[in-house]
Amino acid sequence: MQETKKVALVFLPSDSGVDGARSLYAEKDSNTLFSWFNSSMRSLIKRSQFAIPPLALMILASIEVEGIEQSICDMRFEEFPFSEKWDMVGISVQTGMAKKAFALADTLRSKGVPVALGGAHVTLFADSCRPHADVLVHGEADDLWKEVLTDLKKGSLKPIYRSENFPDLAVSRPVSKRSLDISRYFTTNLIQTGRGCQHNCDFCNVHVLNGHTLRRRAVSDIVAEVTRFQQDDRRIFFFVDDSINADPLYALELFRQLTPLKIRWFGQATTTLGQQHELLETFARSGCQALLVGIESIEAKSRSAHKKNQNKAGELVKAIQSIRSAGISLYGSFIYGLDGDTLDTPAAILDFVSQTGLDVPGINILRPIPGTQVFERLKEEGRLLFDPLDITAFRYTFGQEMLYRPKNISLDEFVESYSTLTRKVFTIKNSIARGLAAPGAKPAVLLFNLFYTHLYSLSRHDLHCQQEKKFMEKTILPSAE
Repeated sequence: MQETKKVALVFLPSDSGVDGARSLYAEKDSNTLFSWFNSSMRSLIKRSQFAIPPLALMILASIEVEGIEQSICDMRFEEFPFSEKWDMVGISVQTGMAKKAFALADTLRSKGVPVALGGAHVTLFADSCRPHADVLVHGEADDLWKEVLTDLKKGSLKPIYRSENFPDLAVSRPVSKRSLDISRYFTTNLIQTGRGCQHNCDFCNVHVLNGHTLRRRAVSDIVAEVTRFQQDDRRIFFFVDDSINADPLYALELFRQLTPLKIRWFGQATTTLGQQHELLETFARSGCQALLVGIESIEAKSRSAHKKNQNKAGELVKAIQSIRSAGISLYGSFIYGLDGDTLDTPAAILDFVSQTGLDVPGINILRPIPGTQVFERLKEEGRLLFDPLDITAFRYTFGQEMLYRPKNISLDEFVESYSTLTRKVFTIKNSIARGLAAPGAKPAVLLFNLFYTHLYSLSRHDLHCQQEKKFMEKTILPSAE
């Protein structure tokens, strides 16, 4: 009888931010109370509204091949179990955590464990991954991973697996939770209805990785999945699509069919939903509690400069008010520091937040992710603050470091203006007020605001540490006589 082969699928945490608040400059935190508070908040944040399973690994772990046993190792919660015998380890590589992924892969391979690398970084930068892997999986792996597992079973792994076409999402592929420890997460009810984006924002890589064509799963498959997921987890559902209302007719049919299931759900949408009245009403009836909307900028020049052509600024206020009037809370995501922004932009953001009553305003700093159009442009303009030839120098943090020079604002002025803006938006008083005023999901809105009050204070701390460090590096100390 052939021995069952064991495969581990690994998810790596980011250095800080939503995977747990952590300073990038911990050596400067000599205050014991601050360090204890920071550590406590990190644990609380990780185990509350932010901790959701890695959906990509859930999908792969759901693929069944006789003689193969798969498990998920979520390193936000556990160390990698080196003591166990593994026949292969698959690591999902994101550019912001590539160094960590490569280090783990190198350690495993030194112990004789075959390593398969996949994910966005492998798809975009395969050459940088080859020295660290036995197997590279390019692109969406829904169909490829079964081939990898079958070859592992036969002892005939190939060095590269690549699909010439995107997977047909209309093909039924049930997702299972059997590899998850459900108690670890805020919820395990993650649902993806489709992939792809018809827009071309230059700071985003979704259209690069998943294409410009919207691909949708069958509505019947999703309804069946929601029904099945409810059996072991009655908590909130997350629809993880980048824009759940991108195909309004599809969304209308889906959520009409989901309404009888009486779920509560969060998702991501465009503010166009405020003009899609029938769909908005259907969302509310089907149990929508809160949505994330990407506002990015209210500056016309910034929206044009970064190809953010949807959701015209003049329509945003009415759309947001309309969505909130339907009983749905809104997380509005801004990016400050875009190429049309000036030192007048923070005041405009404050006015906009006040006018619309946004329940959670997210004030982000532009992240020039390698592989995006904005990365290439800033590289050509000499505005990146990390080595563009070392793409693993890029990392994900919660606005805790500047990775580029803004076009119209000096670095020092930007850090001060960003710090002032976030200090005004996120206070304990404002957090409580927004929680009480939220039209839906009041506890979640309150928690988000309270946690963000802490995270933005951490962001300000680290940005100033970065500025101080760069100042010290430029300063030539006089030699002792």
